[in-house]
This record gives sequence, structure tokens and C-alpha cells, in this order.
Amino acid sequence: MEEQPEKVQIAAGPTDIALVHVPSQHMESVPEKSTATAFSSTLTSTIKSLNERLEALSAFEARGIARVPPEERQLPSTSSDVQIALLWFSANISCNNLIVGLYGPMLFQLGFLDSAMCAVFGAFLGSLSTAFMAIWGPRTGHRTNGILGGQILSAVSDGTVSIAVGIVIVNLVCWVIVLFGMKPFQQYERFAWIPQLLVLSVLIGSAGPAFDVSSTSVGDATTVAANRLSFLSMCLYVPNSWSAAASDFFVYYPETTAPLKVASLTMIGLWLAFSLVYMIGIGLGSGIMMNTSWATAFDTSTGALVEAAFQPLHGFGKFCAVMLAFGLISNSVPGTYSATMSAQVLGRAFQATPRWIWSCVFILVQLVLGLVGRNSLYTILSNFLALMGYWVEFMVLIVLMERYGFRRRFRYDWSRLDKCYMPVGISSCTAFLLGWLGAVLGMYQTWYIGPLAKLANLSDVGVWVGMAFTLVSFPVLRYWELSKFGR
Repeated sequence: MEEQPEKVQIAAGPTDIALVHVPSQHMESVPEKSTATAFSSTLTSTIKSLNERLEALSAFEARGIARVPPEERQLPSTSSDVQIALLWFSANISCNNLIVGLYGPMLFQLGFLDSAMCAVFGAFLGSLSTAFMAIWGPRTGHRTNGILGGQILSAVSDGTVSIAVGIVIVNLVCWVIVLFGMKPFQQYERFAWIPQLLVLSVLIGSAGPAFDVSSTSVGDATTVAANRLSFLSMCLYVPNSWSAAASDFFVYYPETTAPLKVASLTMIGLWLAFSLVYMIGIGLGSGIMMNTSWATAFDTSTGALVEAAFQPLHGFGKFCAVMLAFGLISNSVPGTYSATMSAQVLGRAFQATPRWIWSCVFILVQLVLGLVGRNSLYTILSNFLALMGYWVEFMVLIVLMERYGFRRRFRYDWSRLDKCYMPVGISSCTAFLLGWLGAVLGMYQTWYIGPLAKLANLSDVGVWVGMAFTLVSFPVLRYWELSKFGR
């Protein structure tokens, strides 16, 4: 009787990996395959053993993108409701968002009042889409940056700690939190906002007298109007970019959690955080024009500018700058956590890879990108910030129309993800691409100016044109898709 290869099943997540052991009598004929199999078996066993040890830790989150069933959710409580607002406030009351505020006076040459109005209203609009997407976490159970910290730590130490070392420190702390998952992540965000709010209050007191609140916008009426729209759009992009990950953080909330509650608390946390930090950034930007020491520091880096704003406080100011730098961890953790989930959506092999391995991969990628771009943060953000906001807005618009236009009376079965149940996706994909076409036609960026942006007096109208393209095309395409495929 012919000997059959022995199979050993090793669980590596939702998908098992089968390792085939070749019988000894066949080893001489296939030595290379045998060596490869042995190495694969050893590696898989090592990962499995490490994974089991990590999963045994009480605070460790082993779950990946698999749906959190209602019976495994946390119980409703007032503290968990407040945590929704605290998470968003804590994650965004960080000094990297100061950079966006700087663009008003410095890039678009807007006065203090014009910049402030655009920033507050832009933050409100951007928060709306994230608030809408956040409601899907409790309902479905499905899940949908450290350079400045290094710059500040380098500036505070008078250069003895390089920007690179500062970036490594911030990313390492971020990695430890993301590695363990949801529980330590939520606990950290619950309290991380307190020192940040205190330090930002000190920054306002220290730098506030140098803010030029009487500054006016530069240019004729048409130019100023175009710059207002461009800056408002830029202030919209950052809070809006959280939409892609908004539901990830609330999948453990009860299924009965009121959508209006989730959306309202998300709005409060986001809008307050962004409005405050944007306003401080605008103040610093207006002061650079009048303060030569700030201008010199800004030529070094944005982090050096923040450190210079604390200089009137001497040693205590340096301490505050360090606290502000480490506050960037609270901003970096949510995005990195969501990235580990997003990776598992790419396919079965990616899903079979444990979440903690993806956390290691993304921290390394984040670290490399931070080190490469550490001397050009202001320029990089000004060139690519818009791209963060364009695609998210098109996605949110499609979800909004699908939910309230085509599925108002539809009863969802969130446990089903098979192809026969899910939409084909032709309409959403096409509408999304048409949205990008509109964005390209209307974008005003350093590396490309669209024809519609030229007609709009060099204003960045990409997101608005793209939204119009998506809004018009999706309903027509979706009706066609339903009539042809029935789903």
C-alpha cells in the first residue's frame, strides 16, 4: 500500500496552514523541497508558539478583522459613551495638526480672522463624514505619524538628540501600544489628552502675546476668496481622513448603541480638538511674520518653531515641549492600529497573518518613511495632504447614498460576507474613479494644477468637483447594477 504524506494542521488565525511532511524514502529525490518544507514548518511552529503566548496575556487582543458578535461586546455604560468623545479629542489634540494651521497665514497669505473662520468651519465639515462612518462600528461589529515628535525632541536637546532618534522613540512607544491592541489603546487615549491640553494651554500663554491677530489677507478679492476655499478644504481633509477607520475603534460597543449618540460624541471630540490646535497653528503662523526668532526656528523645522514658542519659559518650556512631542503617540496609535486591520482585508494569506505581526510591519514602514522625510515635513504635508481627503470623501458619499437611497428598508445580515449576498461593486468602483477624475480636474497642487482649478483662480476645488461627479454618477450606476444583478 502506497504511503501517504503526513499532514499537520497548524492554526495561524482564521485560515489554517497545512504543512506536508515528505516521507523519508523520498527525501533524496527532492532535497530542496524537503529543506524548504522543514524551514517552513519550523518558522510556522515558532510563530504559532509565540502567537499562543501573546494570546494568553489578559490585555492582548487576538482578534483580527473577524466580526465581533453581539454576545462578545462590552456592556453599555456612561464611561464607555464618554470614551467615544475622549478618544477623538485625545487622538487629535496633538501638535502635528498645528502644521495645518500654519498654512493659512504662510501658504495662503490669509489674515488671522480669515484663517480662523476657515479652520473652524473646515474642521466641522471634515468631522461630519467621520461621525457618520463611526456609527457602523457598534451596529455591524465590523471594522471598516511621528516626524514632528522627533523634531521637537531634537530642538529641545539643542541637537544632542537627533531627529532620527526622536522619531525612533515616538514610534517604539506607539508600537508597544498597538501590539497589544484595543484594551491598552482605549485606556491610553482615555487619559493622554490631559497633559496635552495642559501643555497647549501653557503654549497659548507663552506664545499668545506674539500672535498677530490683526493681520489681514493679502491679494485682491478674487485671490483672497480662492485662498479661503483652498485653506478651508485643507482644514477639512485631516478630520475627514479618519472616516476610513472610524468604525474600527467601536466594534466592541453594544449593537444597541444609538447611532446619533456615537455620531454626536465623535463630532464633539473631533471638532473641539481640531479647532483648538488649528487656532494655535494659525497664531504661530501669524507670529512668524513679526518675530525673527520664530522665523529662524521655522527655517530649521516645525518642531524647532514649537520649541521657540516655549522659550520665554526657559527650562519649564523645554519640559512642556517634550510633553507635547510625546503627545504625538496618541495621534499615531489609532492610525497604526487601523492599518493592521486594513492589511488583513487584502486576502486570505494576509488575514491568516496575526494582527501583532502586521503591527511590527507597519511600525517599520512608518519608521522608514519618518526617517526619510524628517527634514521636509512641512513641504511633504502641503504637497500630499489633499490626497488624504479626496478619496475618503468619495467613499463616504457612496456609503451615504447606498444606506439612505437604496437600503432604507433593507435588513442587514452582518454575519454574511459571501459574494452571492454582497453587491457586485461595479457602480461604487466606477463612481469612485469618476470622483477621482473630478478631483484631478479641480486640484491645485505644487506638482499639478487641474484645468478647473485654473478657471477658479488657482483655488483647490478638487474635492468639491470630485464629490459632484460621484454624487451624479453613483445613483444611475447603482440602479443599473440592481436591475442587472439584483444585488
